[in-house]
Formats: sequence, structure tokens, C-alpha cells
Amino acid sequence: MTREEIAAMFERRHEAFNRRDIAALVGDLSENSVVDSPFAGGPTRGREAIEALHRAFFQAFPDARLKWEDTLIDGDRVMLVGRMSGTDTGGFMAVQPTGRSFDIPLVLSYTLRNGLIVHERRIYDFTGMLVQVGALKAKPI
Repeated sequence: MTREEIAAMFERRHEAFNRRDIAALVGDLSENSVVDSPFAGGPTRGREAIEALHRAFFQAFPDARLKWEDTLIDGDRVMLVGRMSGTDTGGFMAVQPTGRSFDIPLVLSYTLRNGLIVHERRIYDFTGMLVQVGALKAKPI
């Protein structure tokens, strides 16, 4: 893929996330793609499992939004830097919904092969997210 094709792919993915279009998000994955995400608690392997991960996330945070600040493309590697926000109206990790919002910085790292995503690593402050939505109690210093 050219740099322009990769940039267009990730712009489509950004729009798909903000529309909660799981089919479009999963459509860019290789059959054996792997997602490493704090939300999942470890690696999630294969399209079907990654689709379930997206469904669980959007159920917990139906208004989730991504905003990109930087897109870095180097050959078959892509790095997205931005912010993610949402409101815990669906509950997650066996915790009742709190109705509280979060807004956190994040970095998404991708590896591509043959025009498809084979690996995605989601890097963000999951503990900070849990504190913001009220699922985890913490005292300020």
C-alpha cells in the first residue's frame, strides 16, 4: 500500500469508530489479527474475538469518540496519537454503569501486511480511565 492509501484507510477507520461501525473496523483485519488492549486484559486473537471486544467496548461506552492529533506512517507501521473519550452508561468488567465520563490520551500502534491489520497495540492509562468513570476509587495526592 502507498502512504496515501494507508492514510485513507486510517481516516476511514477513525470515521467508522466514531460511527460505531464494527463491521468496517473488523473488515480491515487479517483473519488472524491480534489486538493488545488494556480493556481486554491481554491479547485478543482473530476477527470474531476482536469483533466481540469492539461490541463490549461500545456497549459500555456508546458515545465513545476518538480524536487524532498525529498519524505517523513508516512502511507497514502506523502510529496514531490522540485522545479517547466516552461515558460509562453500559457498565463493564462486572461493574454497574456509573454515568461518569472519561477523557484520556492514547496511542495506537499498528502493523500491516498485504493491506490488512495484523497487529494492533492500544496504549493508554486504563487505571486513569477507571478512576475517571468512578469504577476505581483513588485519593488525590
